[in-house]
Amino acid sequence: MNKKIKFALLFTFIFAFFGIKMNAQHKAGDLVDGIAVVVGNEIILESDIEDQANYAKQQGANVADKCEFVESIINNKLLIYEAKRDTLIENRSAAIKENAGQKYNQILGQFPDEKTMLAAYKFRTSYEMKNAIEKIDTDNYYGQMKYGRITDKADVTPNEVTDFFNTYKFQLPEVKDEVSLSQITMYPKLTDAHKDEIIARLNKIKKDILAGETFESQARIYSEDPGSAANGGLYSNISKGKMVKPFEAAALNLQEGELSDPVESEFGYHLIQLVKKSGKMYDARHILLKAEPNADEIATAKKELDSIRTLILDGKLTFKEAAYRFSDDKKTKFNAGILTSEDGSDKMEKLNLPPTVSYQIAGHNKGDITDVFQETIQQDKKVVSIVKIDDVIAAHQLDIATDYDRIKQMALNKKKNEMVEKWVKEKLPSVFISINNRYKDCTFKTDWRKSADGK
Repeated sequence: MNKKIKFALLFTFIFAFFGIKMNAQHKAGDLVDGIAVVVGNEIILESDIEDQANYAKQQGANVADKCEFVESIINNKLLIYEAKRDTLIENRSAAIKENAGQKYNQILGQFPDEKTMLAAYKFRTSYEMKNAIEKIDTDNYYGQMKYGRITDKADVTPNEVTDFFNTYKFQLPEVKDEVSLSQITMYPKLTDAHKDEIIARLNKIKKDILAGETFESQARIYSEDPGSAANGGLYSNISKGKMVKPFEAAALNLQEGELSDPVESEFGYHLIQLVKKSGKMYDARHILLKAEPNADEIATAKKELDSIRTLILDGKLTFKEAAYRFSDDKKTKFNAGILTSEDGSDKMEKLNLPPTVSYQIAGHNKGDITDVFQETIQQDKKVVSIVKIDDVIAAHQLDIATDYDRIKQMALNKKKNEMVEKWVKEKLPSVFISINNRYKDCTFKTDWRKSADGK
């Protein structure tokens, strides 16, 4: 595609934990590390560039032009540097640090032990890995916030969208096979006997703690929360409003050190201990037992949803009405059950659909409704669903007549990029930027020599 236009955001934040390859083995003669660029008081190491390039390649990006790639990183770092100086951007260091610890524990829950996880991600210590997660999340947060502050008033008129299309229509990507789908999802309900069994287990754990067992040891043994179990059930620096309402209400009604009775939430049943409360922040430990339905409870939910499907097929209920009345998916029930992609579009590429959904809609046509099927969604939650095929869109070249919203977003992204480019040029004279001579032969789009460094 022509380099004059980038349909994705120019200043893409490609820092992502799962792409990190730290402390890799180096061949003789390789540059182990060193400072590549300094932007204000922000440092970009050679290893940072290498790690991000490796991750970008894994995501299918073309990073053959190293100079262009390095320049995109410099742009990002300038945004980050200025964001940290912007008093209108909230300092979220404490929350980011806490979240890094939670992410670490969630990842740890996917491995048999810590040593195996550290080896897989090529870190020497847990401290090193947590620091890397925190650094990446911090850069992502500040970069995105500054980008948003610069471009928050960006908009495009219909004429600008048309002009954009006429200028770039021969470079626009082809749309792959797509579908528009609506769904009704129901959570199988636990029987009273099953709920009582889970509550009894938590009460037994509570009794053992009151008899002398530590909350931390019991959380490590019994808790089914991958984000906190390995840390003794602890969540630190929780801001009010962050946790689900039943959890927070129970935790904040406790005295420090006190244990709650079993508390039900959308995640299951919790035993909670308030560790510390200070102003609008608090620390709490919990033991979670997930409320996972058994085979009989799943079968009951399937039967109920199948009867709803029959009502829809018989014309006694529209799919929209059924979604609003019966769906347990809060994201779609108030929107006629319509599924959307990450960019908010109701058109989704078939290749990107969850495997279960893709399998269920295979062979169906526009207007069809699938049979009831079971799937597993976030937090390993077992649900039953039906899906309606609202539309089937064959692969085609983007056209303003059929893809106006997408083309509008591309035109808007281009305008945002131009706004940031202009902002960068205006900022250069007041920001110290130093680039290692290793890149002296690069022809950068922006003349970084106009920075406060002046070299």
